[in-house]
This record gives sequence, structure tokens and C-alpha cells, in this order.
Amino acid sequence: MHFTSGVNRPPYEAESGFLQITSGCSHASCLFCGYFKDTCFRKSSLEEIEEDVKEIPRVFGSPERIFLQSADAFAADFGVLMKTAELIRKHVPSVKSIGGYARIDNFFGKSVSQLRAMKDVGFLNPYIGVESGDDTVLKAVRKGYTASEARGQLEKLTEAGMPFITNFLNGIAGAGFGLSHARKTAELYEGMSVSMIEVSSLTLVPGTPLFRMRERGTFREAGEHERLREMQEFLRRLRNETIFLSDHISVPFRVRARLPEQRQEVIDDIQRLMEQVPEEDLRYRRDVRPIM
Repeated sequence: MHFTSGVNRPPYEAESGFLQITSGCSHASCLFCGYFKDTCFRKSSLEEIEEDVKEIPRVFGSPERIFLQSADAFAADFGVLMKTAELIRKHVPSVKSIGGYARIDNFFGKSVSQLRAMKDVGFLNPYIGVESGDDTVLKAVRKGYTASEARGQLEKLTEAGMPFITNFLNGIAGAGFGLSHARKTAELYEGMSVSMIEVSSLTLVPGTPLFRMRERGTFREAGEHERLREMQEFLRRLRNETIFLSDHISVPFRVRARLPEQRQEVIDDIQRLMEQVPEEDLRYRRDVRPIM
């Protein structure tokens, strides 16, 4: 099978089968990201996709879900995505849903009716790396879209009836700006069909532009307790009925909580963590365990 950059997936997709339909990243300009730098962005041919789909049973058995590979597989054209679903139904009948990583701009050229058609053939819960709802942050890290543009695409998905998974990138705003980032991101998601929000925490990886900015003193990294207070603020402001998931190595606690029912429980647990574990111990954990 063709996996140009290897297999990359969220922890909760461990049981999925994998299929590459694009390579690299269509944007490749986010200042904090070190992923998918080993190849230029490319859309796979239908011939290549069909060849790989036929290999799925041999490699992955009978998966119930396919998680499409590359930084933003939903950059593929609507017709290719629909044909891919058709091929999967034909050759891997065990599959019930298809996901994958996505950028907000992957949906710019896809209409509500097209997204509804995709949902009807099995596309469900794409993982959309929104990162932030704060325009200052989005511009600073070169995400390539505004909060208003992000909201517009999430509204299209919601109208189409396609639930999605998104994220909260804790600490991305830098020291002193996390609370505003938390409030604006929670506001961005309000009223949207977000089935799950996964939290991760910014870790500056050597070689990335943001790492070099910290070294030059042009980006001040948020402290560990500051990040946890930011996460508490995000939870307080979030009004969605959704799952809050912390399963990433960059975050110093693990939880899968139903919101709003377990909101206060998680906030209280974060408070106890700050009271029991000193800042320097949390920082040591981040420094000695390379995270991406």
C-alpha cells in the first residue's frame, strides 16, 4: 500500500484501517507543525486508490472504519471522495464509516448538498484541526483562514448532518494570551455538531518555525499551570453537548468526559492537579519526553 509519510492517526483511531488518498499537506505553512514535511502535497490517482483499497482486507482484516491518510485527505475532490467510498463498499464491506484529518479550507469548495451526499455514503467524524477560534492566534501561526471562515465551514457540515471531531490546541496563544484563546475557541464551536473535542498541548518541536521563534525570544511559551488554567476556562465557556477527550501524550492527565454533565468534575480534577504537582515537575515531564 502507498503510505508516503507512514501512518498518522489520533490515538482513538487505533483499530481503524488506513488508506492514503492524498500525500503531504495542502497548506504546509503552520508555524508549529513538523508533520508531513517529507513530501510535497499530491492527490492520489483513482487507479492508485483502487489498488490500495483492494489491499485493505489483507493488511487490516475487516475494519469497521477507515481513517484516510495525509495531513488533510478531505482536500481530495468531491468526485474522488465519492468514488473512494464506492470502492470501499465494494471491496471492504465491513466498513461502516470513513474519517480522516481535514483542514477548514478542505470544505471551501464543497457545497452543503455535496457534504450531505458524502455523509450518506459513510463519511463521518472527520478530525478537523481548527486549533483556535482567535483570529490573532490563527494569523500568528499562519493557519491560513480566519475564525469567521472556520465558523462558516463548520456551519455547512452541521447543516449537512455530518458530525465532526475537532480540537483545542492548549497553549498555542503563548504566555499571557491563553484565556482569550480559550473563550473565542469555545464561542466558535457553540451550536455546531461537534461530536468530540480532543485536547492537546503545544509542544515546540526542533526545526519548526515556532521553536526558532522561542529561541530568538519572539514567542513566549505559556507555562504548564497557565495552560491548565486556560483549559479550565475553555471548559467553563464551552456550551456544546459533546465528548471532551484528553488522550494525547502532551497533556498531563487522561480523561474522556461527557459535557456538560461532567464539566465541573473535570475542572475540579485539573485544579487538584495544579495543587498537587508543581510547575517544574510538569515542565520536566514535557522536556524529557519528546512530544509531537
